[in-house]
Amino acid sequence: MTVSDELQYILKSREPRTAATFAAADIRLETVSVTMRDGIRLATDLYLPPRLPAPVVAVRTPYGRDADRLVAPFMSFARRGYAVAVQDLRGTGGSEPDDYDFYVFEPEDGHDFVEWVSAQDWCDGFIGSVGGSYVGQVQWPMATHPKMTTIVPEVSGLGVGVKTASYHMVVNALARTIGHGEEKSDVPFWQLEPMMLDETWATGFFNEPFVNPRLAELSQTFPELKELSTGEAQAWLWARYCSLTCAERADFVRGLAGSPHVTMVDVENIGPLFGQGISIDRHTLPAVDPAAQVAGLRAIPLLRTGWYDWFVNDALETWELLREHAPEPLRSQARIIVTPSAHNLPGYKEGMGEHEELWHNHWSNVDFTLAWYQTVRDGSVDDWPRVIYYLMGANEWRTADDWPLPEAVDTPFYLGAGGTLNTTPPEQQQAADQYVYDPLDPTPTVGGHIVSWVYPPGSVDVSEVQRRGDILTYTTEPLEHDVDVVGKLRALLYVSSSAVDTDFAVRLSDVTPDGRAVQLVNGLLRARYRDLERGAEPLVPGEIYPLEIDMWVTANRFKAGHRIRVDVSSADFPRFDRNTNLGGAPGDPVTAAQTVYRDASHPSHVVLPIC
Repeated sequence: MTVSDELQYILKSREPRTAATFAAADIRLETVSVTMRDGIRLATDLYLPPRLPAPVVAVRTPYGRDADRLVAPFMSFARRGYAVAVQDLRGTGGSEPDDYDFYVFEPEDGHDFVEWVSAQDWCDGFIGSVGGSYVGQVQWPMATHPKMTTIVPEVSGLGVGVKTASYHMVVNALARTIGHGEEKSDVPFWQLEPMMLDETWATGFFNEPFVNPRLAELSQTFPELKELSTGEAQAWLWARYCSLTCAERADFVRGLAGSPHVTMVDVENIGPLFGQGISIDRHTLPAVDPAAQVAGLRAIPLLRTGWYDWFVNDALETWELLREHAPEPLRSQARIIVTPSAHNLPGYKEGMGEHEELWHNHWSNVDFTLAWYQTVRDGSVDDWPRVIYYLMGANEWRTADDWPLPEAVDTPFYLGAGGTLNTTPPEQQQAADQYVYDPLDPTPTVGGHIVSWVYPPGSVDVSEVQRRGDILTYTTEPLEHDVDVVGKLRALLYVSSSAVDTDFAVRLSDVTPDGRAVQLVNGLLRARYRDLERGAEPLVPGEIYPLEIDMWVTANRFKAGHRIRVDVSSADFPRFDRNTNLGGAPGDPVTAAQTVYRDASHPSHVVLPIC
């Protein structure tokens, strides 16, 4: 189904079409300090329209409450009758203290902020939020407050999406640009990243032991760990971490990292201590049981994400969790929109000259947010499609009753001889393809699901990269008719390696008649984490293993005459860190001889959901 003409117009518009009720001069601006439960004061700007009390847009940000790109939409909301309260997170902007701790104080601060807003005489009882990335993450703690009405977290989720390798390119530069602290840079992230490019390419070598040595160290503090297996110890530590207050969690992370305050790098690095299934965004609202966590939400969520966002898998996993475990009426009123964008930037670039929506920055789409707020205020959420998504290739907005699409049929495409890809299972025996992965010359990131001002996020032509000797490429014949692939993708590869630990990456691309290979999505599996429930385990060199690789999600029409292509490699660097193939042993990185099997006993394939 396609979306209504009215909603399509809103999704394409760059400027609000909703008429302003008040002039800019009518909006009263104030700056106040809001005191948190521990006495820390957070700077908060208020945009108050003449007619009060009013519905409220409540925003918390680490990026500066008075940043130019944020002030414009705030003023737009206020001119249309909404009071706006925007707050610098603790340790950022004009807020106390002098040091910034990443994520750990958000559960308490978010709750306290909503409590304060709801008690103000200019609040009429409706409190909505909006914003992306970190500004999206802090909305989840706000949603646990019973007086929060609705949240609109963009490119954000509860951290339930799993990755098995660590982000490398974005982390170091971003961690140095947010918040107060002596080591923080005044250079903005988009300028610092290119300045750090040589450092980025010289680092990012993964070589951790299979059992985290910190577990043994922590057993001196927590004797309970001594009698537990590695998996049990990780689960015990995570449960204890979740039971702590925000200040206690901050002390825990600082102690492990040996840092005076908590950084993004620290939180990323301690993840394996709790188990690889605990991602960085789980720290925004830590919980042992995500299902019980969702059951505690009180605000109606409208999730906004993009097919090329670096956490799109998490947003959609969060959606499924909401649909299964959120309380009514929140469960049935939750909505999601998946755009063709990257992380707050354009993503899909095919047809940008003809399709205005491909240029859109949805955070600035005030009309869309206003339409949702009014829908919630009117009690007419049922009038909105449950799922709105953009079908790339067709360049059309579509709607669905749920996600994943019930009508999608999982269809295996088998890796074949001569680089072919088809739906016919292999019949031959002992057929295999080989390549050598060198950590010192890793298969490079050229685009895709990244946050970067050096590499282009979103769809890029990867045909040149696919000619490298460390990539295996498999392609269908030109399609006789359009094929719509919409949903979760996965690969099942039968592989062996000369290494005790290594990575395997699988990418899907749309090959146009002129030979370009437009990257759609790719996933990477660190082989030691091939079974997350069992924990990290080495490979036996030469032994064949079935590896199931999560390739995340997409929605694309492969047009007639196009070809579907899958490629296999062992790195996506510097998007992810690169495996040294050593499995924790000392020494310089070593090459790994990789074999992908594609015979009747080992039918390597990808599964594409076709509508």
